Amino acid sequence: MSTNDIVDPAYLVEVDELAAMLGRPGVRVLDVTARLTAALENTARTRCFDEGHIPGSVCFDVGSGHGVLSDPDHDLPWMWPSPDRVTGSLRAAGVDQGDRIVIVASTPRPGVDAGTMWCTRAWRTLHHMGLDVAILRGGIEGWVAAGHPLTTEATVVEPGNVTVTSDGLHARATSGDVLTALDDGATCVVDALSPASYSGEEPGYGPRRGHITGAVNIPGQSLIRSETADFIDASALTTALSALRPDERPIISYCGGAIAATMVAFGLALLGHNEVRVYDGSLMEWSRDPDLPMT
Repeated sequence: MSTNDIVDPAYLVEVDELAAMLGRPGVRVLDVTARLTAALENTARTRCFDEGHIPGSVCFDVGSGHGVLSDPDHDLPWMWPSPDRVTGSLRAAGVDQGDRIVIVASTPRPGVDAGTMWCTRAWRTLHHMGLDVAILRGGIEGWVAAGHPLTTEATVVEPGNVTVTSDGLHARATSGDVLTALDDGATCVVDALSPASYSGEEPGYGPRRGHITGAVNIPGQSLIRSETADFIDASALTTALSALRPDERPIISYCGGAIAATMVAFGLALLGHNEVRVYDGSLMEWSRDPDLPMT
């Protein structure tokens, strides 16, 4: 997708653009590759990043269940973090106030660790907390395919001085918000998981299978050509998302744990639709409450 085709081209960076940016002051590249264990521990640092990464990039563990952009004290994984949590995580990664942050990733195991959703999850959290952030289109795979090098040299950074002040909660929905949306019919609720998950054919993300009653299904994977942030062109993206009628109503997206749901939210943001919230607890929370409707 050409960045000329979208409303907000600043949200995506092409590989050659990133190559020209490397080494400039005010640019920080964060590698959010995830390779998760069954216990939701991220092994990407040793099994991916250390074996080759974009020069100057910093391993930034978004993927762990209680990683750098998650609430470390919540019983559910990947819950929305506090500004203090994000400030500390970014400072440890060497981010200074006013830096342009570029999110990169790879997909170590296709169909399992899709890099897009970790990029969009990181983008959504940082963007709505007031940071200048973009995603590398095509990811590390696209970087290599374009002939740009990887390195195994460790990236040494000094602690940054960034301070995050916005809590970004306007971008987050709760189970109560979803119930209200289902009752009033004015908000579209979107399931970003696969059709097989939506129908209940696949195992769920908790005690119950299926989808939130009344939700429509737009799989996040339908918005990309390959698994690491290679989004389809603007015309195809518009067609894929038109059923949501984003010009007419607000939208809440969800998935298993508020990760894949951010792919739909990001796709809408590329087209200029920002009235989108992501249900933080998603099915990991919803499915364990038998009083909440599922189909």
